This record gives sequence, C-alpha cells and structure tokens, in this order.
Amino acid sequence: MSSLRICMVSYHTCPLASEEGKETGGMNVYVLELAKQLAALGHVVDIFTRCQDTENPPIVQVADRLRLMHIVAGPQANVPKKSLIQYIPEFVENVALFCKTEQLTYDVMHCHYYMSGIAGIQLQKLWSTPEKTLPIISTFHTLALMKNLVARGELETEDAVRLDAELELVKMSNAIIAPSESDASYLEYLYEADPSKICVIPPGVDTKVFHPISKAKARQFVGADPKEKIVMFVGRIEPLKGIDMLMYAIKVVSQDEPELPLKLYIVGGDISQDVSLWSAELQKLEKLRKLLRIPKVVKFVGQKPQHELAYYYNAADVVVMPSHYESFGMTALEAMTCGVPVITTNVAGISSLIDERKRALLTSVNNPLLLASQIEYLLTHPKTHAEISAELKAKVNTLEWKNVAEQIVEVYESCLK
Repeated sequence: MSSLRICMVSYHTCPLASEEGKETGGMNVYVLELAKQLAALGHVVDIFTRCQDTENPPIVQVADRLRLMHIVAGPQANVPKKSLIQYIPEFVENVALFCKTEQLTYDVMHCHYYMSGIAGIQLQKLWSTPEKTLPIISTFHTLALMKNLVARGELETEDAVRLDAELELVKMSNAIIAPSESDASYLEYLYEADPSKICVIPPGVDTKVFHPISKAKARQFVGADPKEKIVMFVGRIEPLKGIDMLMYAIKVVSQDEPELPLKLYIVGGDISQDVSLWSAELQKLEKLRKLLRIPKVVKFVGQKPQHELAYYYNAADVVVMPSHYESFGMTALEAMTCGVPVITTNVAGISSLIDERKRALLTSVNNPLLLASQIEYLLTHPKTHAEISAELKAKVNTLEWKNVAEQIVEVYESCLK
C-alpha cells in the first residue's frame, strides 16, 4: 500500500476541541481519531479547520505525518453554526494560499459535514487540472432531511441552503462514507445518491481510552456514591437528543421504585457559568428537573474530556441514548466498549449492532413509559445486566479505529483507480 497525501476538511469545528473538554460532538472525535490512525498507517494527513480563537496556533503538529491548520475565516471566535456559511469563500481562499505557499498537493480530499463539502467542491475546482480531478470523499455525519423530520420548531429546522448543498455534494462526491445501513438508505432513496458510491463503515472506538475500569475506582473518580444506581446520558445538550424524554422516564422509575437509590447523570454542556447564562436547552432541562420534582435525582455534570469520559461510563449502571435521530451514536459505542449496557432508540444507527433478542436495549422515541420499564429492568436484574455487558463488549471489539482507517483507505484508493 503506497502512502497517500490526504487533505481532510473539518470547516466548522476543530477536531482538537474534543481533547480539551470543550462542547463538541462525535464528529470532532471521529475526524481526529481517523486522522491519527491514517497517519499511523503511513499516510500524510493535513486537517484544515476554521480558526475560532486568536490563541490557536496556525499549525499544530498532532503526530508524525499529521498536522492541523487553523485557517482564518471570519472572526477568530465562536460563531453560531448557521452563520458560518458566509465565511467559506475566505476559508477556501486562505487554504489555497497556504497550500500554494507550502507547495502542497494531495491525492484525495475527505470532507466532513456539508459546510466542509461546500469548501471542498470549491477547492477541487482550484486544484484540479485537465488531466487529473482531485477526488472528494464525503462523510455527512448528519443529514438535513432527517433532522428536519424530527425538528420541534423553526430554530431546529435546517434551511434550504444546507439541503441544496447536501444534494450537490451527493452528486459531486466520488465516494460517500455512511456510518450505518440506515443512513446509507436515506442517502440512496431520499438524496438519490448512486448506491455504488456509498460505503457503509461504522465509526471506531479508542480501546486504549475506553475499556472496563472497576466500578469502585470509576465512582471514586467521579465522586459518586458506591450504592447509587446510576443512569447516564453523554452528548450534546440539544432537543434532538431526547434528554427531556429520559428525564420523564427517570421520574417514572423514581415513583415506581422509591427505595431505589437512583441518579441520572447528564454529561455534556457548559455548566461552568451561572445558571442564567446556560444554553437555552440546558435552562429548559433545569426547569423540567424542578417541575418533575427530581432535583436530587438529576445531576448536570457538564462537558468532559475523552480520558475522563471513560470513568463516567464505567461509573454508570446503564447509559441511555434517547435521540430522535442519530446517524450512528459514538457515545453508545464508547459505553459498550467499557462493558456498560446501552439503551438506545431504534432510530439510531448503532441500533443495528444490538441483537434482535436484546429487545431490552432498544426503545422507542417519545415513549417514556417503555424507557422507564427498560431502565428499571436492567437496574433490578443484575444477572441479565452482567450478561448483556459482556456480550456488547465482545460485539464492538472489532470496531477499533485502526480497522476503520484501513477500510477508509480502501475507499480512497478505489477513487484513484
């Protein structure tokens, strides 16, 4: 296998943010871990991302053969995601200038999320020649049509600009990497993607970070009572994640099993400030905690860096991913690798990993009574809990990032033939 020069575009979010404990999503982890493994396989990887802070160094040498470039485009500050699209032309101009100055060329370009795809199409036009067109490989991470299907209001609805961009990117991409069979089907039937372009490759997990840790040690680290029955949510604090439904379910369990020392840990969001400065969704959940009269049951933990998350997963008895839509669900994968049972909605891509006979682990969207019964069952049946933990860990052991990177390299190489 010859070494490839790979341009990776992560325009709207910096992959390094996930290591710093900043509010991030699965895409940050995905891009960084994939890039690390590609570099470890001998390929040269340059990641281009928008500079969000004046203190960001222009170039970060992340590992051997792996660099990350912070490119100025618009204010060097956090900007609302939907406002970022206006700065893409400046981003493209500055990436092109950097590459011209450094005399850089690439074999393939891998774009993450639709905004990166918009930039990628423009860069492809600048870098291609009559003899050679630079291949574009796209990973969408989420799809506008599916997000709009479950949107609860105008603020959550993706606009026509994003949808048009995704449709254009589907046409222009040489290959599309889908994290699950369900997302592959959405791309084929709703976006009319050529099925021969779609490659289903689930994301990986870093087993050096996420692995079983003794519950006593994990609970000591997170400051939890050894006797507590801990249910945990990990992820972004946004309506799409269904955290309110989980809180309803926890209320039901607390009423049905009043002697159970129940706790719900919500890991995510910025809670370092005064409550009045929390995000709108966090404030809504805080009001719901009071309304349901479970203030002592629900604990807001805030965002945690990857190395600490492993302790939180291992401290949990059950991890719940109650999302209305999830292209895959990397937090569930991380929890399963730690040997913790995960209850997920049947709309999440990762649900395909859960054996049909493990119905206790699949729940329905907006059905807090069903979710409550599933949580209660796992918390009160230790033998079943232990069996499921062992089986799920064995199932995800093959999803290491090295294996994922090797499959993606095959996709890159197929685009060069």
